[in-house]
Amino acid sequence: MTDTSPLFPPLEPFDRRNLAVDGGHTLYVEQCGRADGLPAVFLHGGPGSNCQESHRQLFDPALFRAILFDQRGCGLSTPKGSLEANTTQDQIADLEKIRETLGIDRWMVVGGSWGATLAVAYAETHPERVTGIVLRAVFLGSEAEWDWAFAKAAPLFHPGVWQQLLDFLPDEERDDPLAAYGARIGDSDPAIHRPAAWIWHDYERILSALAPEPCALPESFEAAAKREGTPGTPYIEWHYQRHGFFLEPGQLLGEAHRLKDIPGIIVQGRYDLLCPPHTAFALSRNWGNCECKIIANAGHSISESGVLPSLVTAISQMGRNLS
Repeated sequence: MTDTSPLFPPLEPFDRRNLAVDGGHTLYVEQCGRADGLPAVFLHGGPGSNCQESHRQLFDPALFRAILFDQRGCGLSTPKGSLEANTTQDQIADLEKIRETLGIDRWMVVGGSWGATLAVAYAETHPERVTGIVLRAVFLGSEAEWDWAFAKAAPLFHPGVWQQLLDFLPDEERDDPLAAYGARIGDSDPAIHRPAAWIWHDYERILSALAPEPCALPESFEAAAKREGTPGTPYIEWHYQRHGFFLEPGQLLGEAHRLKDIPGIIVQGRYDLLCPPHTAFALSRNWGNCECKIIANAGHSISESGVLPSLVTAISQMGRNLS
């Protein structure tokens, strides 16, 4: 770590590869740090985001053999944006394929937000393959969590932004605005799905930060349509949401006892609007073998000033304990 950043210095992977998996997908996978270090896999958020260079810097390169990869349809994995054969169960199988291909018997798992969902789902399915878990901003894929994050929190904490979101819609669609945006994002016409995706992208960004800047949505669908490019996350995120994240109701919390032999640390912002602390606390209680660290004056994002140093510390602490 440096004096000005909690992250470890930038580093280049010692291995990059494209790994073919079932369903016609190919995953971008990289390894960083020590080839003989403690294996740890990083699960990015979204669903639909991707790994970034800064994620490598969460891991002490003198201690870890860190494995990072872009999930199905994400980042450098192909086909880009594909929703075919893209489920939680497919992602769990991908983790096993990566582990086996790299010759790893057991590994530590790190994930935040959707990455935390996938980490818990994987560890509950294959507890014998997990040495330890570090989570940030726990989300367990329930309808109640989704409804709070995107339909109940905003009117309370960002009423102006919520009103903007409603004002873009015709009157007949305002009773269920989330479904209305989901239908637009899922529309095959770019003139419809692109502006809706940008508005959703900005809406989620605002809810992710304790002090978001700017704290406003685009002025209109027309203004959003003028932006260059297309954000990737809304499309895959809506695909997962409309299928209940491919989980049974209450599944991950109900089966948390399967993690009892795996040590865990949760780093959780107290004022996280998207993934509020009660979910992290409930998971840690059902898990039992888990420390839940609530970070004061912090929201959802990994870049929140209190969250990032605590996450780096937790990963190193877990790594030292395991090694």
